[in-house]
Amino acid sequence: MNTKYMDRVHKWGKVWNFSMLGIMLMFPIAAGVIFKALPDSKGLILGLIATAPMYWAVGIIETFTYIPMLGAGGSYLSFVTGNISNLKLPCALNALEQAGANANSEEGEVVSTIAIAVSSIVTTLIIILGVILITPLTPILQSPVLQPAFAQLIPALFGGLGVVFISKNWKISIAPAVLMLVLFIFLPALNAGTVGIMVPVSVLFTLAFSRFMYKKGMLD
Repeated sequence: MNTKYMDRVHKWGKVWNFSMLGIMLMFPIAAGVIFKALPDSKGLILGLIATAPMYWAVGIIETFTYIPMLGAGGSYLSFVTGNISNLKLPCALNALEQAGANANSEEGEVVSTIAIAVSSIVTTLIIILGVILITPLTPILQSPVLQPAFAQLIPALFGGLGVVFISKNWKISIAPAVLMLVLFIFLPALNAGTVGIMVPVSVLFTLAFSRFMYKKGMLD
């Protein structure tokens, strides 16, 4: 892979990721200073001890999970713009599928980065349109007729992607599908808010089980 290109990807990826981190921290700090409502240091530390380890774990898992699928450039873009599992990952995987490229190849690196960049631009434009049109469209969007459709957007998106990838080797899909069904049925605490955690867990489980099946000669 082109070393000069990758060096630039890592250089600017780090610049933008750290810049976004600084920008995100500026608002709560500024709000606390302006309104003289800085958090109590003891309460802040106790809160971080209770919640931060979970986010650290998810961050580490997502790094090892998403980068092999998105490539370096796509990963930097995705971590800056967010919404990886719902938008960036499906866009990148679909683009790689259409191009017949591997994410770890030079071609795949470029295809994935372009797909995620286009996805980010389109998302931004849609948000701008949404802000402008939210008031006139609110009665239509809140119509009872459309509510069932909105509830099925994400399942429809992943269902379409699932058909493509499951059809390649359906045996691999059985174990993770059963695992997720069992977890979400018998553990009520798992809901839409835990998808960000469960996607990396499912990926790691699938990789481990696929390797087991391969070693046992169960895959074609």
